[in-house]
Amino acid sequence: MKRSLTTLLTFLVLLVIWQELVHYGIWSHVLVPAPLDVAKYFWDVLRDGSLLSATGVTLKRLLLGYFAGLVLALPLGLLTARFKFVHDTLGVLALGLQTLPSVCWAPLALLWFGQTESAMFFIVVMGSLWSVLLATDAGVRNVPLLYVRAAQTMGSRGFHTWFKVILPASLPFVVSGMKQGWAFAWRSLMAAEIYITILTGFGLGNLLHYGRELNAMDAVVGIMIVIVGIGLLTDKILFSPFERMLHRRWGTAK
Repeated sequence: MKRSLTTLLTFLVLLVIWQELVHYGIWSHVLVPAPLDVAKYFWDVLRDGSLLSATGVTLKRLLLGYFAGLVLALPLGLLTARFKFVHDTLGVLALGLQTLPSVCWAPLALLWFGQTESAMFFIVVMGSLWSVLLATDAGVRNVPLLYVRAAQTMGSRGFHTWFKVILPASLPFVVSGMKQGWAFAWRSLMAAEIYITILTGFGLGNLLHYGRELNAMDAVVGIMIVIVGIGLLTDKILFSPFERMLHRRWGTAK
């Protein structure tokens, strides 16, 4: 509680300093909008409903693409860890594709799917798939061999060993990969929404793009704050509790 109050007070002080720098002309309001201008933008887009609508559209696209990426990545990661041929082919390909910037998928998606929701879906899946696959592979390979031998001594074989011993023991790595995959999915979707305009649904990336086109820095900064806020809330509500639970379960908590 004390830490949260300190963080809040620090942000408030920074906001006051920011406002005064813009007010006295030390920073140009064209390049760096004043906090009051950003607050006014928030009020306007909340009042007309465009912010909530755009946030809903973006989160829907993000969740669909991210969970589809997980469904593909987890079994592929297990196969990569299990079979050397798959590791030498798909594993190397995944390592290379993970380094590919998310924006590079946008032209390919446009050529294949056009300006449709399918293009958005494809970009998000490609953004999250490879990091989760590699994390699953690394997690399985880092499971202590002693766990497997102990389970086999007690009669565990085949799928039982994989799903009752190896996969649970690799979960800390998998969750870290899921967290990284979520971040990559966010970046991919923002790139997709900036490059691809779908008339049936405008997301946060579209609002960010229009703010840039209109030289409305209050809109640009405001949408960036929303994106950062959603990312922080997701980490605090979803990933952090799961990670703490896993560390307690495996005895690695501080």
